[in-house]
Amino acid sequence: METLDDTDKKLLRLLQQDAKLTTKELASHLGLTLSPVYERIKRLETLGYIKQYIAVLDKSLLGQPITTFCQVSMRYHDKAFIDKFEEEVQKLEEVQECYHMAGQVDFMLKIHVASLAEYHDFVKYKLSQIENIGVLNSTFVLKEIKHNLGYHIP
Repeated sequence: METLDDTDKKLLRLLQQDAKLTTKELASHLGLTLSPVYERIKRLETLGYIKQYIAVLDKSLLGQPITTFCQVSMRYHDKAFIDKFEEEVQKLEEVQECYHMAGQVDFMLKIHVASLAEYHDFVKYKLSQIENIGVLNSTFVLKEIKHNLGYHIP
């Protein structure tokens, strides 16, 4: 992997803060002209440092104020069951994030829904229908203290 210089790092920090900054605005912040900034952005995209540009939405305004972390433990741990779970969880629109874990649980899901009743229905009619789930443990967010979508770039 190609190493990043200080200008690349500063550019990535700026884009994480506001991906709508124009090339002209970025050039001004970086003390460069437009062409080198454009070329750096394209290089960082090609190298995979920049995966996509997104808008961060307000979950409450979208009617999905309930955030739940659901720990899933599988009954059997062979490859076919794990692959099937990973395939099926991709289809669940309520699941924002899914991680295969090491430790006491097999998967950690981050889920957004409108209400506890909706979460109940999600578990009953969707999640629990995935074969081989042994135990589900749900925890509900009371208050979001820190939410940072960006990565620390030293």
